[in-house]
Amino acid sequence: MGLFHAVILGIVQGLAEFLPVSSSGHLVIIQRLFGLDAPELVFDIAVHVGTLIAVVIYFKRDLMAMVTAATSMTGRILRGQANLTDAWSDPDVKLGLLIILGSIPTALIGLGFHRIAETLFSSVRMVGGMLLVTGFVVWSTRYMTKADRGIRRFSVPIAVLVGIIQGVAIIPGISRSGSTIALGMFLGLKRDLAARYAFLLSLPAISGAALLAVKDVAQGSAFSGSVILGGMVSAAVVGYLSLKLLVFIVNKGQLYIFAPYCWVVGGLALLFGI
Repeated sequence: MGLFHAVILGIVQGLAEFLPVSSSGHLVIIQRLFGLDAPELVFDIAVHVGTLIAVVIYFKRDLMAMVTAATSMTGRILRGQANLTDAWSDPDVKLGLLIILGSIPTALIGLGFHRIAETLFSSVRMVGGMLLVTGFVVWSTRYMTKADRGIRRFSVPIAVLVGIIQGVAIIPGISRSGSTIALGMFLGLKRDLAARYAFLLSLPAISGAALLAVKDVAQGSAFSGSVILGGMVSAAVVGYLSLKLLVFIVNKGQLYIFAPYCWVVGGLALLFGI
C-alpha cells in the first residue's frame, strides 16, 4: 500500500469514525474495492490515533474542565472539605465519572468479543446488513421529541446502556457514533449532551482498541514512515471536520439524514458482495 491509498483510508476513517455510517464497515468495502489486503496493525493503530487526536482537540475545553474539577475535588475530599455526594453534584466531575462507568461495559464487550468481530471483517455482505440496521437506527431519531435531560439528570443506568451499545458497535457496519448518540437521545438526553457524551466516551474506547492492537504488533513494519504518517494526519484532519459537522447536525435534530446513505451502501454491499 502506497501513500495515496494510505491517505484515502485515513480520510475514510476520519469521515466514518464520527459520521454515523460505520468506519469499520467502510474500511472493509474500500479495501475490497482497491483490492488491498487488510492493513497491518501499525497502520490501523495510526489512523485510530489520528481520530483520537481529533476528539482531544475538539473537546479540549471539556477535557480540561473535567481534569481541573476532578483534581480540585480530590484535594477537597482528602482535606475533609467535601465528600462523594459533593463530587457527584459537580457537573464536570460527574461527566468524568459517567465516562468511566460507561467505558466498563464497552471494555468488557471489546475484550470478550474482539476476535469474533475481526472474523466479520472478511464478510462484505455482513457489513451491508449491519449498515441497513444503522440506517434504521439513525432514521428513528426523526420521530423523537426534543428531550430536556441535562447533566444533573444523567443517571448511571443511562451511562451503562450507552456503554453497552458502544461495545456492540465493534461489529463492522454498526456505527458507534450513530448508535450511541441515538440511544442517548432515546433515553432523554439533550441532543448536545448525547453527542458530547458519545464522543467523549469514544476516547477510552479508541485508546483501548489501539492498546489492544499494540500488543499484537510484530517488530518492524512493511510500511514506510510517510505512509503511516499520511494515514494518521489525514484521519486527524478529516476527523476533526466531520466531528464538527456531526455535532452541528445533531444539534439541529437531523441525524436521520444519514439513513438513506447507509441504506444505499448497505444494499449495494448485500447485492454485490464487492
